[in-house]
Amino acid sequence: MNIFQKLTEKPWEPSSDAMAAAVATGPTSQIDARKLMLNIFLAIVSVLFLLIFATFITHSQYPGFESLAGEPWKPFADTTNLWLNTLWLTLSSVAMHTGLVKARRGISGHALIAMVLAIFFAVQFVLAQLWLWRDLSGMGYTLPSNPANSYFYLMTGVHALHLIGGLVVVLRSTFLLWRGGALERIQNSLKLCATYWHYLLGLWLVLFFLLTRSPETYRAIAIACGLG
Repeated sequence: MNIFQKLTEKPWEPSSDAMAAAVATGPTSQIDARKLMLNIFLAIVSVLFLLIFATFITHSQYPGFESLAGEPWKPFADTTNLWLNTLWLTLSSVAMHTGLVKARRGISGHALIAMVLAIFFAVQFVLAQLWLWRDLSGMGYTLPSNPANSYFYLMTGVHALHLIGGLVVVLRSTFLLWRGGALERIQNSLKLCATYWHYLLGLWLVLFFLLTRSPETYRAIAIACGLG
């Protein structure tokens, strides 16, 4: 820096480097950091469930493993209850996406209604799961009675816990929306919540598929994956 630049320097004005640092630590970077954290978390959850799926398929090839579907007398020969659960979670995911769309358009009232509906449908899904667990237990399909039962309670239970954890975040965003918080900030939270909800819906569909297969299908999957 020459002497002329020193004389004309304005120390009370932020330098370009300082301004760049301020931008880098501003709201946009915070949003990106939250998105990155969510992606890492979803990757960890995916690995967790992949390990559970792998052990489930492996155990399905052992003697004594009795699947919950495949025969008329098995509990998941009729998948009506599972389809009802799927409907609740689908409606919740759709409502969540609708809330995000309305927030982007600046229609806070409609966004609030959509978020309340998303919470309602999600709670109905959890209650329907509890009802299903009670029915299976009442029919004698208890946790320790068969490995297939244990995996059913494990997989659906872990999924439900992740949904309940997500509800805490959604409730906070809904409360801020109800209190008239900054729509742009809430919109970013809703975007992350919608992504999480769509992921949980996709994960549930995978669980639905696995839990309602016949022993022959498990055998084919095991051979295809080298687990047989």
